[in-house]
Amino acid sequence: MPLYKLEEFDPNYRETFGGADVKSLELYTEGGVLVGSIADALVDQDGRFRYLVISTNLDTIQKKILLPIGLSHINYPAKRVYVDGLSKEQVEHLPEYHENLVVDEDYEEKVRHIFRPPTSGTIPGNASSSYQKEADLYNLNGQYHQIFRLYEERLIANKQRVKTGEVAVGKHIETETTRVRVPVQKERVVIERVTPTVADTIVDPKEVKFQSGEVARIEVYEETPEIRKQAFVREEVRVKKVIEQETVEAQDTIRREELDIDTTGETSLQSS
Repeated sequence: MPLYKLEEFDPNYRETFGGADVKSLELYTEGGVLVGSIADALVDQDGRFRYLVISTNLDTIQKKILLPIGLSHINYPAKRVYVDGLSKEQVEHLPEYHENLVVDEDYEEKVRHIFRPPTSGTIPGNASSSYQKEADLYNLNGQYHQIFRLYEERLIANKQRVKTGEVAVGKHIETETTRVRVPVQKERVVIERVTPTVADTIVDPKEVKFQSGEVARIEVYEETPEIRKQAFVREEVRVKKVIEQETVEAQDTIRREELDIDTTGETSLQSS
């Protein structure tokens, strides 16, 4: 049965485990001695954990080994993994694991052989049957601690700025015909012929001057209107934006998990 690295099997494994990452945990003995850290995990084709890849740091021994998942206790809140004893001798005899190594049945048997109790013999069969028959090595150990997560939904309010419209302000030209009155003056010549008061008076011949041709010139003028256009500021228009704030209320149905506990017999139960 082929084995896969955790990220090869599920690139989004962190989301699958609710943000928990086994590869960020350190490995301790039950006595609290740091023996290494988790470099990766190997899962089978169904996604079941089979091995933890351990970067050991035990005395002077530093190498990567495979630890059957059943020998570990994963404590995500404490960010630790505990192992049921991992001796220096076991680490020395375990085959070293490399990134590009193909874990086959022979390799797994070498690992199982190190962790098997001395009283048990070799269990024939393939890897799949070994996982079932050697449950102590491969069943995820949750005997002493099981974590149940109770989930609830919450309404999360966010704001998003969206365009709801726009206002375009422009100008256009309107025309109209208007009239203006301008008083103008015109000159004209008035010629009056009147009877002299001394019509029968004899004029001295020396004073008489008979002549022909032009005897008088009078220039005549008149005013003509001069019309021109001139621009003036009629009105100012100021354009600005103001922000108005209002509270929008939304509602939805949310769910929450509650714990149900059923007991039988004279079971002593303490809850905190």
